[in-house]
Amino acid sequence: MKKVLITGGLGFIGSHFAKRLVQDGYEVQVFDSGERRGAQLNRTELEVEYGVSTVTGRLQNQAGVRQCLDSFQPDFVAHLGAQVAVTTSVEDPVADFESNALGTLNLLEAIRLSGSKVRTLYSSTNKVYGDLRGLQIAETETRYVLESPVGERQPLDFHSPYGCSKGAADQYVLDYGRTFGLDNYVLRQSCIYGTRQFGIEDQGWVSWFVIAAILGKPVTIYGSGKQIRDLLWVDDLIDAYCLVLFGDFGNERAFNIGGGVHNSLSIIELINYLRENASLSLEHRFSLPRDGDQRAFISDNQLFSEITGWSPKTSVEDGLAKMLEWVRVNKERIGAVLDGA
Repeated sequence: MKKVLITGGLGFIGSHFAKRLVQDGYEVQVFDSGERRGAQLNRTELEVEYGVSTVTGRLQNQAGVRQCLDSFQPDFVAHLGAQVAVTTSVEDPVADFESNALGTLNLLEAIRLSGSKVRTLYSSTNKVYGDLRGLQIAETETRYVLESPVGERQPLDFHSPYGCSKGAADQYVLDYGRTFGLDNYVLRQSCIYGTRQFGIEDQGWVSWFVIAAILGKPVTIYGSGKQIRDLLWVDDLIDAYCLVLFGDFGNERAFNIGGGVHNSLSIIELINYLRENASLSLEHRFSLPRDGDQRAFISDNQLFSEITGWSPKTSVEDGLAKMLEWVRVNKERIGAVLDGA
């Protein structure tokens, strides 16, 4: 039985991926600090219902990372563990660096020193492209409009401590492949959403807005509300993860991935959707834009799609309907998690 190690496996995406892998016949181990909202709920479900072993640890601890890798001896590593919010990185840049950049380097070194042929997937971000101010962006009543989606040829331009730490990790992953011959891949992800996502103001905006609307919590919109992202349903992302870890890619190592043009949505459009399709009124106020925020990002999935045949299966309409149903069914539990219970 092939083994897969998932760092950050108690998080939103990691827990979804762990379940899929177990269902597909892989042995899975999770390495996670267990500190994020919902982590303990995911731990219980993964251990009891899916037989996933979990190791509590921090990527900043090089010895702990090495011990986990040497003990489990995985065939594949999905590196999802990270500090995930721009605002948190501004508040504590050192902790952000240690989690994202140093943590990634610790993992890469552990893999290199093990001498094993481990294929590694790194969950990167569209933030490595900066604020994209140089792109041609038009404006309508409800959204910003990109002249064309963003591909891998877009120059890297790290903004904010989070952008720097994730961007540095992104480049370390690729360079460890070049320099040391590691089998490494990077997915630069756009906006991922789905069930079991305990979104908050600083991260997971689609989930946060849906949760806030149902729980009656106010939200703050930073900027005009016309900021646009392409939304990718979590199960479609997991499909891509499986292709990366278990497929054949030749020389291509870094890919942009998101919902694409047909699955794009602005903040204003999400609020309108909730009002018109779910009869939900979302109390909101406007504030100044946050530093480094991209007015518009839509991923160009062409390279990844050409190599793998992958494309998103879940439309924005279907995804939001699933999201609304999940929050409504679990609103008490979600409220308790967000309130720190």
